Amino acid sequence: MMNRRIVLGLAAAGVAAIALPSDPAFAKDPLALTGYDPVSYFSGRAPAKGSSEFTAQHRGKTYQFSSAQNRDAFAANPSRFAPQYDGYCAYGVARGYKVGVDPLAYKVVDGKLYVNYSRSVQRTWSRDVPGFISKANQNWPSLN
Repeated sequence: MMNRRIVLGLAAAGVAAIALPSDPAFAKDPLALTGYDPVSYFSGRAPAKGSSEFTAQHRGKTYQFSSAQNRDAFAANPSRFAPQYDGYCAYGVARGYKVGVDPLAYKVVDGKLYVNYSRSVQRTWSRDVPGFISKANQNWPSLN
């Protein structure tokens, strides 16, 4: 009986560990885009990690950049490069709530950056991008 309790206790602990998210979408990182350079999303290449050496503030969030050039471009026109919905998941906002994101689950649409909770959520969002953007735009003022 004692061994069964130990096994059940360990199993419960394992379930608890699994339930604690390690996904970037859950990160408690105070950095916007968990430190990815927002300007890099518009380069046509994979997004680049930013550096604490190059930072800028926008709407109460700290952004990091991979270069001074990207930081300066952002500072000159943050609304061009900042993610929509302050970097919250576009699909979540369309559904009426704020949730974090995986910075590698993204899409640039009509010159605007949208990020999603995960790549699987991004696939769902991609099924009706214009519809979800429309819903998110309607919901955002009440969530903001």
